[in-house]
Amino acid sequence: MTVAVPRYRDPAAPVPERVRDLLGRMTLAEKVGQLNQRMYGWHAYERTPDGHRLTDAFRAEVAAFDGMGALYGLQRADAWSGVGFGEGLDARDGALTAAAVQRHVVDGTRLGIPVLLVEEMPHGHQALDGTVLPVNLAAGATWDPELYADAVAGAAAELRARGAHVALVSALDLVRDPRWGRSEECFAEDPYLAARMTEALVAGARRAGVAVVLKHFAGQGATVGGRNSAATELGHRELHEIHLAAARAGVAAGAAGVMAAYNEFDGVPCVANRYLLTGLLREEWGFDGVVMADGTAIDRLVRLTGDPVSAAAMALDAGCDLSLWDDCFPRLGEAVDRGLVSGRALDAAVARVLTLKFRLGLFERPVPEAGPGPGAARELGVLGERIARASVTLLVHEGGALPLSRAARRIAVLGPNADSVAQQIGDYTAPQRPGDGVTVLEGIRAAAGPDTEVVCARGCELVGDDVSRVAEAARLAAGADVAVLVLGGSSARTPDTAFEANGAAVTVAGAPSGMTCGEGVDLADLSLPPAQRALLAAVSATGTPVVVVLVQGRPHALPEFEAPVRAVLSAWYPGPQGGRAVAQVLFGDAEPRGRLPVSVPRSAAHLPVFYHGKDHRYRGYVDQRATPRYAFGHGLSYTSVEYGAPRLSRTRVSVDAPRLTCRVAVRNTGARPADETVQLYVRRLSGGATWPRVRELRGFARLRLAPGERADAVFEVDAETLASVGRDLRLVVEPGAVELETGPASDRTRGVRLEITDSESNET
Repeated sequence: MTVAVPRYRDPAAPVPERVRDLLGRMTLAEKVGQLNQRMYGWHAYERTPDGHRLTDAFRAEVAAFDGMGALYGLQRADAWSGVGFGEGLDARDGALTAAAVQRHVVDGTRLGIPVLLVEEMPHGHQALDGTVLPVNLAAGATWDPELYADAVAGAAAELRARGAHVALVSALDLVRDPRWGRSEECFAEDPYLAARMTEALVAGARRAGVAVVLKHFAGQGATVGGRNSAATELGHRELHEIHLAAARAGVAAGAAGVMAAYNEFDGVPCVANRYLLTGLLREEWGFDGVVMADGTAIDRLVRLTGDPVSAAAMALDAGCDLSLWDDCFPRLGEAVDRGLVSGRALDAAVARVLTLKFRLGLFERPVPEAGPGPGAARELGVLGERIARASVTLLVHEGGALPLSRAARRIAVLGPNADSVAQQIGDYTAPQRPGDGVTVLEGIRAAAGPDTEVVCARGCELVGDDVSRVAEAARLAAGADVAVLVLGGSSARTPDTAFEANGAAVTVAGAPSGMTCGEGVDLADLSLPPAQRALLAAVSATGTPVVVVLVQGRPHALPEFEAPVRAVLSAWYPGPQGGRAVAQVLFGDAEPRGRLPVSVPRSAAHLPVFYHGKDHRYRGYVDQRATPRYAFGHGLSYTSVEYGAPRLSRTRVSVDAPRLTCRVAVRNTGARPADETVQLYVRRLSGGATWPRVRELRGFARLRLAPGERADAVFEVDAETLASVGRDLRLVVEPGAVELETGPASDRTRGVRLEITDSESNET
């Protein structure tokens, strides 16, 4: 007798039919289980003398709902989870344990629904022996989405080979206030650049068969005072003009989910904000993916509702599908029984989670096949180093101090970030094996000439005002041909770091901490700490040429240097191989091609300094200049480059057919190759629904020019280039006059006027 296969088990059936069939077979408890991600993944296994086994706690969690929707962080390793090499999962054990999880859930439950294995992939899979990439701010500094997409594809392949299916990646937040400790997780201060990098992120992950959940929706980078998870004062227009561009791009590129942010919008927490999660995301944008809560965010709603069942109902009704570590969401069954939320709303959320599982092919392949081997890891490491090299940004260059000479007699490498891999890899990073990575000191020693002596001194600690070792460092600098001073910040967590329930670092004003950046580490003062400033002054006073390298996760405020500095480079947490990448740029083996994805302020008192503020013709402060120290898009090279004026194929277009070509001639007038990022900005001169912004990035192109070579950067201008947020908060091309500007940075542009008319008949 032939037993009929349930429709949901038929791989040839359309996904909507499989979902409907499975939903119809589920109990209320099973449905609620699919919406929960309550367990920390590292509590699901334990080490035994024979390897790893699933814990009783994991088995009980599965039994409670006869299934499990998602399991977060099975392979996460860091100071917060307490997972290290002694008890954690390496690549082989990770794949085996993931397979054991799936077998237990599929074989041991009534319906056999596979579990989503969700992992952090902020800059590489956050797991033991996962390849660590430079942080997002470094990726943004490359202005190279294609390179970033390749690296993401490699990281996602590593994640998938270890049995995971969903990657959580920060992409939607913008650096509106660099005092915010999570600035390193942002691509840029600019919505256009962030949108292009987000598209690349989604595309790269999808190449490896990994679903991406984009963090955080929406406006988290706009918190007041740069304080983590604090209030926002966003209006609807700024939300749409600035904070939704990356989310729109990511959704259009095929993101599987978004994570609701901690902050509120218009006074309503994002995880309970129906306007954001349903009205905008689902109804207006047509998004059919999963909305995930941020860690314990639903539990915070109890302050509004008074009880956990009502909090769960509030989040579900708003459009949240999947919890993260919350105690409230497991009580959704009670919410249905009490009439606080409808069974239909519950089914809709469950359907979205099941749809993702079907789309990922988990019912047919819950356990991954053998993944990429060591060769793929080496290739990904090379891509990470390429990102690091491309992100190094030359801010100051005077007197031809760079490239460094291999004929130098002695080079002094000084500073608290000179010889630390931990301080160049950023937050959300798993423990590294001893000896892995290349520090800046090690990179310089390897790159220097055979007769060059490289001497080193720490000089001072990363934070504080202890200057007891400054004199020793200055003495070494005085006897050197050049001093490379490696300063900046660190997001390195230690076993002594205290944590919030959601993993954010706990920091208290005045308490000693080696962290100056990272989640929960917000600064009031953006300047370098006192001891670092004293070290810089003492070394510069020796008269030895000084090159400053800033290893950092946020733009530190840089006033006018009181002492002479020949060159300043920014290396945004460049990853384990970042020291070699920095050395290659210092010695001229690679041209500096990074461009600032953020504006660098003169001090915290000058904030905000993002380049695309509203154009109210503000005159600035009386006592100080209001401009940034270095503008968005800025970045120098070892050669000189000359830009012509932009040339348009037409100077008048209609709102119905706004198509034209913009060209700009760029010539390398120096003696070294140029790797130039040509930038296109739009500046509204008249018309429009709202007060215009100073200028807005709408395109960029990369040119490689030999000495003396001239080439055109070509931009195809269309509706997407010229669109702005109209009165109804939708993107529209509005009539009026704009200026198309091109140049090497936002503060060095040349423009040409373009008229946008109401009707096509007026085009010329």
